[in-house]
Formats: sequence, C-alpha cells, structure tokens
Amino acid sequence: MSYGTRLLPAVPTRSVMRNDCPQSETDTSACGLPTLTYLSPQGTPVFDVAVFGSLFLTLFVIMDPPGITPIFLGLTAGRPARTQKRMAFQAVCVAGGVIAVFGLLGHQILDYLHVSVPALMIAGGLLLLLIALDLLTGKTDEPTQTKDVNVALVPLGMPLLAGPGAIVSVILAVQKADSMATQVSVWVAILAIHVVLWLTMRYSLLIIRLIKDGGVVLVTRLAGMMLSAIAVQQIINGITQVVQGA
Repeated sequence: MSYGTRLLPAVPTRSVMRNDCPQSETDTSACGLPTLTYLSPQGTPVFDVAVFGSLFLTLFVIMDPPGITPIFLGLTAGRPARTQKRMAFQAVCVAGGVIAVFGLLGHQILDYLHVSVPALMIAGGLLLLLIALDLLTGKTDEPTQTKDVNVALVPLGMPLLAGPGAIVSVILAVQKADSMATQVSVWVAILAIHVVLWLTMRYSLLIIRLIKDGGVVLVTRLAGMMLSAIAVQQIINGITQVVQGA
C-alpha cells in the first residue's frame, strides 16, 4: 500500500493475524497476535509492533525490574548515593553489552565452548545461590574486601540482569528475525527494557531515605531470600531440561 510522498517517515499500513506459527513453538512470540507493521515512505517495513511487544514483555518478566529493586538496594547498601547511581548505570550497561554479544554471536559462542543452555542455567543458578547466602548471613555487611568489589559487574550485570533466561530469549528472537523490520523491533525492545531497568534502579534510591538503616538491613535479608529462591528455581529448570533431553 502506498500513500505517496506526503507521508511521515513511518506510518502504519496493515494489521493482520499471524497463523503460520508451528504448534511446537514454546517461546513467547507474536504468533496469534495482531501484527502492526510500519513502513517507510519508500514502502519498506521498518518496525513490527507485535515483535517488539512480545520480546519486551518476555524480557520484562524474566529480568523483572520491580523485583530487582530490593536486590539492588541490598547489594549496594552502605555506599554513597552517587556511587549507587553510577553502579545502577554500570549494571545496565554490562547487562546490555552481554545480551548484545549473545544476541549477535550466541550460538557460535555456546557451540565453540561446547556449552548447552541447561548448563548455562545451572551455572548461573549456583553463582546466584552463593551471593544469596552472603546476603542472608549478613557477610556483605562486614568491612571486608568485598566492599571494594563492583557488584554492578557481578552479580547485578550478570547473571541477575543478563541471566540465562534473558540470553536465551534474545538468541531465539534474533534467530527468528528474518527481515529488517523484525530485526529493528528486536533491538529496540532490548534497548527499551534496559532503559526501564536503569530508571527502576536509579529511582529506587529514594526508598533508602524512607526506610533508614534498619530498613536497609531488612531489605538485604529479603533480597537474599528472593535471590536464593530465584537461584534454586534456575537450577531446577536447568536440571529439568537436562533430564528431558536425555
């Protein structure tokens, strides 16, 4: 469909139902959802709203911006506000970099290292469990060398934000993106979820002013409990996939 040369750079052109998806598809996708495609003035598709919304919602559920707030506060407790803000930005940058690399080279990296997705999930779960135990036992409150460790890299950036679930979802989404419009939609969704993550952690610092030191200790213990549950569930999912694939 063409609207001539008076059109804006991108205009909606059609809304159709996608019924061409295989029944065996298990990941969240745009199948069965109305697909709204935006075209350039030359008639070339540039954006697919359904693909964007599908991946954004998937990553939102997996990366869980609201749920990361108490964990972020627990891991960064005792640091100056300026440092916490910087760590929030660094964590998002690290997560975005890791996801971008795996989105572009994920299959090649895993194949080269002979690492399966379940193994990646189990390893990430074990790492998270060790960190959760430190939060639960209060070891992170001790003036040890861990205070000098940048938690924006590990565990915030990876594997909390850029965990196996998010990595696998992005790998599959990039693999299925077979046109310029879907590729653009996938990467815009990845960028959007990281902006949401940064805003969530950045403004979660306002909570510290309300809960004071005693509240921070409580949040730290709560974060440890939540993180341990996430870790155990991740390990269970990895083992389940190994058993099913055997």
